[in-house]
Amino acid sequence: MTIRVVVADDQELVRAGFAAVLRTQPDLEVVGEAADGREAVEEVRRHRPDVVLMDVRMPRVDGIAATREICRDPRSATRVLVLTTFDLDEYVLAALRAGASGFLLKDTPRQTLYAAVRTVAEGDALLSPSITRRLIETHLRIDEPAPALVRRLAALTDREREVLTLLARGLSNTEIASALHLGEPTVRTHVGRIYAKAGVHDRAQAVVFAYESELVRSGHTSDVGKSPT
Repeated sequence: MTIRVVVADDQELVRAGFAAVLRTQPDLEVVGEAADGREAVEEVRRHRPDVVLMDVRMPRVDGIAATREICRDPRSATRVLVLTTFDLDEYVLAALRAGASGFLLKDTPRQTLYAAVRTVAEGDALLSPSITRRLIETHLRIDEPAPALVRRLAALTDREREVLTLLARGLSNTEIASALHLGEPTVRTHVGRIYAKAGVHDRAQAVVFAYESELVRSGHTSDVGKSPT
């Protein structure tokens, strides 16, 4: 299956470089390029790609606003993979909240880039556990969880909370299955139910929800891996 990609970056050489690198792969097709967020939205509407590589800081419309518009379109199945120069870019958390499926550093190795695009196209999220944790812990300041967050968290079963806690710690479905002594299909079922109950669409938003609801806290190691009572 060919994965259709749009590359959005305001620097022409950077944009062309990513496009050229992606075109070396037989299963990756670059169908459009954009120099700002407005053009990115237009390219998505025109080509209906599977994935957008989205820069954050762009003129006219930035990557966050473009991501929000793309992800809120009920007719669009396009996934957004944010590109950032710094691993603690202050805008990345906002991009995840806007619906991005994850983020990559611009100096990432090409093999990692290929894997990231494929992962996101398959419907999963790409999160670097250490970078994501530092980002959320640095920029997310919680006083009291909002009532809506409390209600959504209360809707989760004990097992679903365990799965979400491990997910927020950066574990893959395979690792979660091993930690909780479950089968991978069972973990996938739990993850799907978590998405529905928490009102999120992917792994990235689930991580944000876990921190915002205080299920997972900075520097706190939860007691997971035990059978729920």
